[in-house]
Amino acid sequence: MSHFSIAGMQLSLPCGDNLAIIGEEITKTKKRFPWLDMIVLSELLTYGPEKKYAEKLPSKAEKFYCALAKELNIWLIPGSDYEKDEDEIFNTTSVINNEGVVVKRYRKIYPFCPYESGVSSGQDFVVFDVPQGRIGVAICYDLWFPEVARNLVCLGAEVLIYPTLTGTIDRNVELSMAQATAAMNQCYVFTVNGLGDFGNGKSIIVAPDGSVIHQAGINKEIFPVEIDFALVRRNRERGLHGLGQPLKSFRDNPITFAFSTENERKNSELRKLGQLTIPKSNHQN
Repeated sequence: MSHFSIAGMQLSLPCGDNLAIIGEEITKTKKRFPWLDMIVLSELLTYGPEKKYAEKLPSKAEKFYCALAKELNIWLIPGSDYEKDEDEIFNTTSVINNEGVVVKRYRKIYPFCPYESGVSSGQDFVVFDVPQGRIGVAICYDLWFPEVARNLVCLGAEVLIYPTLTGTIDRNVELSMAQATAAMNQCYVFTVNGLGDFGNGKSIIVAPDGSVIHQAGINKEIFPVEIDFALVRRNRERGLHGLGQPLKSFRDNPITFAFSTENERKNSELRKLGQLTIPKSNHQN
C-alpha cells in the first residue's frame, strides 16, 4: 500500500493559548474523516507569532499534541511554536507519530528576516518516515530557498510539508513557488497557511507533476487528500509526462556548485546588496 492521507487545517485564531480550540478542531476532523493518517496545522498557530510564549521543549503544547495524537491514532504536525533554548529562540515544528511520540523536531532555517527578528536559524534538514514513504518538513519562508527543498529531496523526501503564516501580498508568489518546487523535485508539496490577523489563507497542495490538487480560499477550511507515494516514484523514474528527469540529471552532472559556504556567499557579488534591514520610508534620509 502506497497511499497516505493528510489533511491541512486553515484556521483563524488570536494570540494566546489556543490549545483547547485546536484540540476540538483536530478531534472533529478525525471523527469526520476517520481514514486520515495525518493532520497539519499552520505556522505559530497555537499561541500566535509572539515570542513571549516561547518555551523549552518538551513544552506544554507539545505534550498536549502528543497525548491527542495517541488518543486519536493520528500523526500530527501541529504548525510550529517558538522554542526557547538557553539565550536563543527558534521557530520549531514537532513531528508526532500516531503513538504520541515526537519523532523529529525541525527548526526553521530561514526566519523571515528582518521582520521575524530575534529568532535564530536552525541548522538541520529534517525528514521522517511513515510506513508508506518519506516526508520532509520545513517552515514558511524556507519555501523561498530552493536549496532547502533540494536538500530534503536528496535525503529521500517524497512529500514536502511547509506550515506557513503569510498575511502579505506576496502569497500569490508563494503559490507559484509551491508549484515550481513540486515540479522541480517531482514530489508533493503542502503549504498550510493561517488566517485572521496574521495569515491570508490560500493554502495549497501540489502534485508531483506541478498540478494543483487543491487551493484553499480565504476562510476557515479543512482539506483532506489521499496522496500516493508510488506516483512520486513513477514520476521520478520516467520523468514529468515522460520528459524531464531533473533529479537524475542533478545527481549525474559532474558540476560542483560554488557559493555553498557562508564565507563564499558573503564574498560574492551579493555583498553589494547592503545590510538585511527593514526598508526606510522614501521620505527618510
